[in-house]
Amino acid sequence: MGAAARPAVPSPAAARPAVPSPAAAAPVRRDPLRLAAQLSPLLGLGLAIALVWWGLDTGVLRSLANLQQFIDSLGAWGPGAFLLASAASVVFPLVPAGLLVIAGPLLFGPVEGTVYNYLAVSAGSLLNFAIARHVGLGLIERLFRPRTVEKFLGWTRSGHFTRAFALAITLPVAPDDLLCYLAGTTRMRWRTYVLIILLCKPWALIAYGLGISALVLRVLPW
Repeated sequence: MGAAARPAVPSPAAARPAVPSPAAAAPVRRDPLRLAAQLSPLLGLGLAIALVWWGLDTGVLRSLANLQQFIDSLGAWGPGAFLLASAASVVFPLVPAGLLVIAGPLLFGPVEGTVYNYLAVSAGSLLNFAIARHVGLGLIERLFRPRTVEKFLGWTRSGHFTRAFALAITLPVAPDDLLCYLAGTTRMRWRTYVLIILLCKPWALIAYGLGISALVLRVLPW
């Protein structure tokens, strides 16, 4: 009688699980919103350069009088477009909001320009809070750099966050847009947030908008 057949022993290569090759791995998809947030400053810079080029070519930016005359010729469309652009820049940083805050007094005069800045920035700040309250931290981490979010997120864990937030809104020393988003993820009440924005925001706008615009008028040969 012949010897019993031995069971086949799998080779080490056959026993190893199949490892997919890098080429077969699923491609990493880039977040379109994060990519847009990263590219938006470059797009805003390009738009600003194009507007300056157009203004110099047409003579609108040859003097402050020409610029204000052009704004007056737009009628209600001028302030309306400025308010919309300023509020939108607070929500999504296509153009740095600080540039529009400086432009307000230059375009419409110190008093009217500051009032427009106040209305637009306050509206954008309130919208930031509302968006964060309904969407949460996930959207904020897609719009801003994770390191920056984590840095200022520590403020929200402090028992003195409300006071620190009010001070940051009063003094233009911190990224207000990000802080307004982060405030929406905390337990801060709507009433408290609205009061801070309405009462503290004017001082930063006056110091930054009027101060820098006055300096620009001294530097530019207008």
